[in-house]
Amino acid sequence: MDHLWSPWRYQYVTTEHGGSECIFCRAAAASNDEENLVVYRGRHNFIVLNRYPYTSGHLMIVPYQHVDSLEGASQETLAELIFLAQESERRLREIYKPDGLNLGMNLGQSAGAGIAGHIHLHVLPRWTGDTSFITTVSETRILPEELTVTYQKLSQAFKHS
Repeated sequence: MDHLWSPWRYQYVTTEHGGSECIFCRAAAASNDEENLVVYRGRHNFIVLNRYPYTSGHLMIVPYQHVDSLEGASQETLAELIFLAQESERRLREIYKPDGLNLGMNLGQSAGAGIAGHIHLHVLPRWTGDTSFITTVSETRILPEELTVTYQKLSQAFKHS
């Protein structure tokens, strides 16, 4: 059996995430989008950068509705979520020119959800060879761009929607 280790996530899992308050609900309610890394606000969902990205451009589409399952989300929320996934794919391809993309949700803590109480869809650009020895051996992620730069690029791209 092979094992996949992700030691770079240790910083995330050992960080306090605001106690009982949901970080997504807090970001949704806040007015400072740049500070909260919110790059776009739709009617039922918003798009936010991942503070602990696997790759540059790693974003998440998050419903305003605080639900822990797809079943609990409204039809309007789900329809917009998929539309925003399509828009995210288009913007990420334009800006980062990835070889592919990962889209995924982890529903529930045992499925790997870091924020199990509030569903969110991860969208990550990927490049051939972007998983290298340095991540596994050196416990280091190579991100060629600061989050502030990623924020500027993506928030500008979504303004032109």
